[in-house]
Amino acid sequence: MNATSSYIETVGRRKTAVVIARVKPGTGIITVNKRPFEEYFPTLNMQLEALKSLQATDSIRKFDIEARAEGGGLQGQAGAFKLATARALVKINSENKAILRKIGALTRDPRAKERKKSGQPGARKRFQFSKR
Repeated sequence: MNATSSYIETVGRRKTAVVIARVKPGTGIITVNKRPFEEYFPTLNMQLEALKSLQATDSIRKFDIEARAEGGGLQGQAGAFKLATARALVKINSENKAILRKIGALTRDPRAKERKKSGQPGARKRFQFSKR
C-alpha cells in the first residue's frame, strides 16, 4: 500500500467479464457488487475458482476485498475476480508473483467466443453441402 491511499485497485478480465477489485488490509470480508461473496457466487466451484489466488498465498483472512463485476456470466466473473486479486497480491508483495505464476493466476485467459461468420449458421458450422 502506498501513502496516498489505503487500498489497491486492480482490474481482472475473462471473456467479456470485467472485475475491478479494491484490496485493503482487514479480516477477510469479501463483497462483490455490494453483496456477500457466497451469495454472489452461489456454487462451490465458482467460489473455489475466485479464491484460488488468495488460497495459494494464504491471504484469505488478511485482506478485505470490495469488487465490482460487470459483463459476461458468473463463471467468467469468477475468473476475472481471480486475476484481479492475484494482481493486487503481487502489488502488495512481489514475492507472491512466483507462487501465483505457478498456479496460473496471473495469466489472462484469452479464450473468448468466436464471432459468427456471414453466410453460414455459426462460427465454424457450414450449411450442408449438396453435390447434386
